[in-house]
Amino acid sequence: MPTRDEAWPQGTPCWIDCQVNDTAAARDFYSALFGWEFQDGPPEAGGYLMATLDGRPAAGVGPKPEGMGEMPSVWTTYFAAERADEIAHRVSESGGQVLMPPFDVLDVGRMFVAADPAGGVFGVWEAKAHNGSGVYNQHGAYCWNELHTPAYDRAHEFYHSVFGWQYTEIGDGENFTYSTFALPGDGHELGGVMDASALSTPPYWLTWIQVDDTDGALAKATELGASVIMGPDDGPFGRSGILQAPQGEVFAVIDPAKAVGEVPTGS
Repeated sequence: MPTRDEAWPQGTPCWIDCQVNDTAAARDFYSALFGWEFQDGPPEAGGYLMATLDGRPAAGVGPKPEGMGEMPSVWTTYFAAERADEIAHRVSESGGQVLMPPFDVLDVGRMFVAADPAGGVFGVWEAKAHNGSGVYNQHGAYCWNELHTPAYDRAHEFYHSVFGWQYTEIGDGENFTYSTFALPGDGHELGGVMDASALSTPPYWLTWIQVDDTDGALAKATELGASVIMGPDDGPFGRSGILQAPQGEVFAVIDPAKAVGEVPTGS
């Protein structure tokens, strides 16, 4: 069971959470789907819930900001930072927009929310008492995060400038344009960037959660009121599907044990 008990390296996807209208309903949905156990935060946490797997933090569920009940329900990917304020400055200098300036979250960390130049929204987390996810790459935990963007080359420039990411192209550049990213000097793949210019969807970061049985997860999610957007599909990284939860937030599930075919290595 992959676990972590210390802060994640800067630029690494380190936490996921979703913002919804009804946190109690989301709690019921995700606990039934992934087996998450939820911990209520203190009153000053504003209704934020911590989901755990085997007692380790796995994800968060929180209410939408006050006065923003009409915003879509979403999953947010957070990237680790040694100093959130420094990364916020880099975001602005690199053409992004700081949507929510850095602020302290009780004694657990410091964070901000930003958008890349094309509008892809992400969070940044400076760990204090809360390091981020304590479990990953197992059933019910996040295993991958990827940006779907119509501004593929610009995204590469932006995130390299902010986090120093290095990219490896694995698509053919024509039918499928996709790259993985890693930290400087580290070949370990952390996530991906997909050229979505042919699609009509706005840019967004897609959260992937690992499951032991994709078909079973899709069926269970449907039973709980979710909609299947795509899948199940077989591929070289596993059997996968994309879901829209009952409150509208989109996420993906994948069983990497069911990989089929050769992993693409680029054109």
